[in-house]
Amino acid sequence: MATASGTLWVVATPIGNLDDLSARARAVLGGVAAIAAEDTRHTRHLLRHLGLTTPLLALHEHNEAGIIEALLARLGGGEDLALVSDAGTPLISDPGFRLVRAARAAGLRVAPVPGPAALIAALSVAGLPCERFVFEGFLPAKAGARRQRLAELAGEARTLVFYEAPHRLEATLADLAAVFSAERPVALARELTKLHETVISTTLGQLIARVAADADQCRGEIVLIVGGNDVQAAQALAEGRRLYALLRTELAPARSARIAAEFTGAPRRALYVESGTTEAEVPS
Repeated sequence: MATASGTLWVVATPIGNLDDLSARARAVLGGVAAIAAEDTRHTRHLLRHLGLTTPLLALHEHNEAGIIEALLARLGGGEDLALVSDAGTPLISDPGFRLVRAARAAGLRVAPVPGPAALIAALSVAGLPCERFVFEGFLPAKAGARRQRLAELAGEARTLVFYEAPHRLEATLADLAAVFSAERPVALARELTKLHETVISTTLGQLIARVAADADQCRGEIVLIVGGNDVQAAQALAEGRRLYALLRTELAPARSARIAAEFTGAPRRALYVESGTTEAEVPS
């Protein structure tokens, strides 16, 4: 008689306050054969808080591909396993995608145990439109690639959600203001559900000044929620890019962008995207 296959449970864990873990998540974590964790040290702290002794194994970006077959064999043999990240919902800017994809391709059951997610928590308190939004995760770490990606997003009408590392926050805010304009609305959500939880709703220009004056705003887990481009601004950007493309046939990039921005009101840096201009040609 064939053994029934096990289930891979994708379990959301607290982003800060450990009391946010659901009763169902606790039962699953206590009932599986093992827990695949992004950082076993971090998850062991959670298990101690819950009074659980479930075995842990590491699953992170450096070893995920190498251990998938072993995990699939355990699932195929009838064991239930759980997948967790350090905080929040697995796969959202965290490892686990390759395992989930492989399990589903193998016909194994993959089931969610919903719970905390920093991006949803931040959206719920930001005071910006959240019925339609775009989650971008972490922007590129290198300045040139980051600015290029932001330029591609400059005309996006939906609310934009980013994760950012504390040591890159000031540079990212400066690039956001340069590409989107300093008047674009933004919310910074930091250390959500923790002791030093902070949510600041303002404009990009004002947030840059606030962060520069308060080093604490560059600490902890950070979510940035940026208002989308309104219809008028989106039209200005489209017109600006068309004018820029025409001017570039006769003028240098910097002069073309300056003229197009003055005539249309579009952010100057955003005019370069999709124009063939290289990062080296874009003035600071």
